[in-house]
Amino acid sequence: MKIIVTMGRGGTGKTSFVALMTKYFIENGEKPLLLVDADPDQNLEEMVGVNLKEEGKKTISELLVETFLEEGGTTVGVPPTERIENKIWAYGMHEDEFFDLIALGTKWVEGCYCLPNAALKGALEALTKNYKYILIDSPAGLEHLNRRITSRVDDIFDIIDPSKKSFDHVERAYRIAKEVKIEFKNFYVVGGFRFPQELGKQAQESLGFKFLGKIARDERVEEYVLAGKSLLNLPSESPAYVSVKKIMGESGYSK
Repeated sequence: MKIIVTMGRGGTGKTSFVALMTKYFIENGEKPLLLVDADPDQNLEEMVGVNLKEEGKKTISELLVETFLEEGGTTVGVPPTERIENKIWAYGMHEDEFFDLIALGTKWVEGCYCLPNAALKGALEALTKNYKYILIDSPAGLEHLNRRITSRVDDIFDIIDPSKKSFDHVERAYRIAKEVKIEFKNFYVVGGFRFPQELGKQAQESLGFKFLGKIARDERVEEYVLAGKSLLNLPSESPAYVSVKKIMGESGYSK
């Protein structure tokens, strides 16, 4: 079992990368997969053809609202995360032939994401042994690292754009991960669709992390995302998908 986290500033293409990574694993027969949409924007489910609401499924945040606000459940005694764990499996998980998916959802009350994050962390700890790969689409910010949704990761992919803020994001993400003692084996940098390939060497030298390549700009991907179509249905010759296959090979995931 391997846990793979994808992060990056908003608009770099990190969620598209997770969806295309999912397509790669499916086509290579690598299953079962668990997709974790930890981004409040909840774009991942649409990009892999899932609609939790239409299925009658709920996000972790929604389940917490029902359990501890609407139903008047107490947070004293049995830990809240344990109390809703069964609800996550029964009412919060999309299941199909190739992958399962759970979503953190939007903030359940004013303030921090502490309880939803704790519930997600508890769920992951209970579930990890059941999957070959767990793919986590993390929020654009870095606060999730401080909350340690998971404390052990195999590979981190940071998707960057050609900007100083994006380069700074990589350095801060690495520093925070070390400070909060998140264990990880590899920290990779990947260029988003706007990133010029020729800047790859400069990115690797200035940041000190292996640059795996860039996600190719692909008009068909943009059309699919705009139309709300699953990126899993992209043709195999899609430039974006071909580039992600190369990136996965560079990171050691080739068959």
